[in-house]
Amino acid sequence: MSSVISVIITAFVTGALARFAVPGPDPMPAWLTVLIGLVGTLIGAGIVFAIAGADPAWMGIAGFLCAIALVLAYRRFVQKRAIWGPEAYRFPQRGIGVENYRERLHRAGIDPDTIGAEIAAALSPRTAPVPAGAGAPAHAGGDDPTENPAHYLRLLDELHDNGVLESDEYQTARTRLLERLRA
Repeated sequence: MSSVISVIITAFVTGALARFAVPGPDPMPAWLTVLIGLVGTLIGAGIVFAIAGADPAWMGIAGFLCAIALVLAYRRFVQKRAIWGPEAYRFPQRGIGVENYRERLHRAGIDPDTIGAEIAAALSPRTAPVPAGAGAPAHAGGDDPTENPAHYLRLLDELHDNGVLESDEYQTARTRLLERLRA
């Protein structure tokens, strides 16, 4: 029994870390997180075992990478939304359990369509520059960048490092955020 519980906990941690590795929200039930972690680990272990034998370190790494690939596939083919870029930060419209999450957010007074909308608009390469001091009003959902500026600065850095934002777009978005903090 302890082995089963250990496998479930390990699969949950692997699935949760895989979800964390992909930018943007991926609401899903805990059982799906466990399933992604378990299947990813099994596929990764199978690949490593076929190539290099029973090396536990490489099996863990390959399992984690396969779990990330499963999260990306889930986002692309089930949620039918962007994997990278500004649109990846928007709350999904479809997926397993997404309707329940949307309903819970509505009951809490949060519009799920505003989650990530401000950052997607701020990071979109096609967005016209916003004058200093101007910006979208703060939302009840807590997605105002001034509430957690370190988080949004990390997101900007990640998008710049991944090539989603060019240097001038990165500087513009960063400057807008810093100006909003000074206001």
